[in-house]
Amino acid sequence: MREIVLPGTAISDQRISAENTYFDGAKTRSEVVGLYDSAHNEVIQLEGRWKPRPGDVVVGIVERVGRNGVYGISLTEAVDGLLIQDKYDNARFAVGDVIEAEIRDVEHKRLAVLERPKLLRAGSLMQIKAVRVPRLIGKANTMITQIIELTGCNIIVGRNGLVWMRGSNVAAATAAVLTVEREAHTSGLTERIKSMLEKINGNESRT
Repeated sequence: MREIVLPGTAISDQRISAENTYFDGAKTRSEVVGLYDSAHNEVIQLEGRWKPRPGDVVVGIVERVGRNGVYGISLTEAVDGLLIQDKYDNARFAVGDVIEAEIRDVEHKRLAVLERPKLLRAGSLMQIKAVRVPRLIGKANTMITQIIELTGCNIIVGRNGLVWMRGSNVAAATAAVLTVEREAHTSGLTERIKSMLEKINGNESRT
């Protein structure tokens, strides 16, 4: 069963270790506006800003190129990225390049220090609400894996809400991503996305 919860809503009379929750005495309460899944004891955040954490995989745009492999990376309006490459790393980027990277550290909540950059070539880029990303990825990657398999697209989802995709069926993948963003609070979404993409594939095969 799933239900909408607000900050402070009690989701259990016991202490449950789950993301987006906090303890109030013996009770567990939601700290965000979200969707509480009682079957899995998890709160999926639906509103609010993305809070960068070490280990998050992000998609960013190179906006400044400094000396000695130092780059300023655009992540969100509220969070900037900083990439300082090792002198032995031969990969170099230009302004406007789209990259995938991992957050190594977060400084002052607004600066994410990045590592392990990878250039994402010749694809399409779209922005969704960062708090919808867990729903787009899905439990054990089920949602995003399904979209990739049914569209044949290569898709990278950044925790900051930037989504990069490349393939012959980007239009269908984009439609699926936007549907997930719009209907993230509803149940049965995985099956609806599957049906939608199978219908698109069927229509294309008849043309």
